[in-house]
Amino acid sequence: MKAVAFRRFGAPEVLQIVDLPEPHPAPGEVRIAVRAAGINPSDWKKRQGQMDQNLPQTLGYEAAGTVDELGDGVTGVAVGDRVFGFSPTGAAQAELAVLSCWAPVPPSLSFAEAAALPAAIETAARALDQLGVSTGTLLINGASGTVGCAAVQLAVARGARVIGTGSPATHDRLRALGADPVAYGSGMTDRVRVLAPDGVDNALDVAGSGILPELIILAGGPEHVITLADFTGAQQHGVRFSRGDEGRALYILTQIGTLIDSGSFTLPVGRTFPLTEIAQAHHVGEAGLVRGKLVLLVD
Repeated sequence: MKAVAFRRFGAPEVLQIVDLPEPHPAPGEVRIAVRAAGINPSDWKKRQGQMDQNLPQTLGYEAAGTVDELGDGVTGVAVGDRVFGFSPTGAAQAELAVLSCWAPVPPSLSFAEAAALPAAIETAARALDQLGVSTGTLLINGASGTVGCAAVQLAVARGARVIGTGSPATHDRLRALGADPVAYGSGMTDRVRVLAPDGVDNALDVAGSGILPELIILAGGPEHVITLADFTGAQQHGVRFSRGDEGRALYILTQIGTLIDSGSFTLPVGRTFPLTEIAQAHHVGEAGLVRGKLVLLVD
């Protein structure tokens, strides 16, 4: 089967489309014929050698497609079903992928739209769980990005009031998602205070822009703040850094369809690329040229 891989670390040009043996599902897993696979910043970090140092490597932890093989003990899904979910091996950017956790593709979504969901909604739901967000006021720093938009909508669905930072160009979008927008940058704390004079109950840092001290003040202590992007700052200020290998919120895959069907959740695809244009997709993603999720399409 055709798959994305690289044999050395470096620029996007090290990415290749290679032939790999077809994977087969272990007990409790399914295999899909991939129709779309999500692209994430962790992909270029892996390609640059900032994560796993082993070579060669494949890419892709989220995908959508049609089930074509069932592992032993799998029930509730049949060959031909449209599903989306997580690949345990990081090899979802390929013609075939094994999924260890999956859910039906909501009827209103395309494969590309479904493939954009898993990483963003799991990351957002996990952080909200770790903060214990239900009611109250949540401040999200970096609310206009893919994970930020997911966190805004999931928090609103839980009954929270959300204040979200973003550039002025994103404010209409944030309002449409249910957040009260504020501009980031100098004076952000004062602008938040106008909306929440007594501060906020919790704060989530998605952007990693060195804002943790201000978030700690606004939320009343580091125990009320979680960052998804500032590992060094978390260590310096006693803030929890939310990691993808702890307490994953996989339940959100099965719950998100209800929110989508009710019109309470949307996560736009920014741009799609054919599998063969993976290097160009990395160039675009690293440059921040597109707002919204980047997705690979597999014919």
